[in-house]
Amino acid sequence: MAEEAATTETTEATEHKGGFPPFDTTTFPSQIFWLVITFAFLFVVLWRVAGPRIQGAITLRRSTINAAIDAATRARGEADAASAAYQTALAGARARANALAEETRQSMNAEIVKAKAEADATAAAAMQAADARIQATRTEAKAHVTNAARDAAIVIVQRLTGETVSPEDAAKAVGG
Repeated sequence: MAEEAATTETTEATEHKGGFPPFDTTTFPSQIFWLVITFAFLFVVLWRVAGPRIQGAITLRRSTINAAIDAATRARGEADAASAAYQTALAGARARANALAEETRQSMNAEIVKAKAEADATAAAAMQAADARIQATRTEAKAHVTNAARDAAIVIVQRLTGETVSPEDAAKAVGG
């Protein structure tokens, strides 16, 4: 047993003698072999399993994005068409409103002209009636003034001379 203990101690001493095991140059070929095997296995797994799944997800996302862009483009076209139809309808409504306003304005102007002509005619008739009344009043006033002057001449002559003058002679003397 003493022999075994001594062998174990020397084996352990030789194993620890080289330092960190991955840096031991005697194990490089086996490390490189397992590195190539592991890399090849991971490459095949990524190439055959993960790669298609990732590519499928990317393709699905790309098709979803393209479909959304196409839908947005169609919606924008429809919105532009609706906006153009709205603008056309709005322009037509404005044109009809302007035409209706112009028609109403012309109708109102015609009614104003007609009312003005009627008012002018009524005013002219009232002026003629007033002129006729004024003329009649003047004529009547002249007659009253003439009669008053005649009566005054008769009274004045009678008081001054004491004679009675006939109304015809007094009217001739007054100038009427």
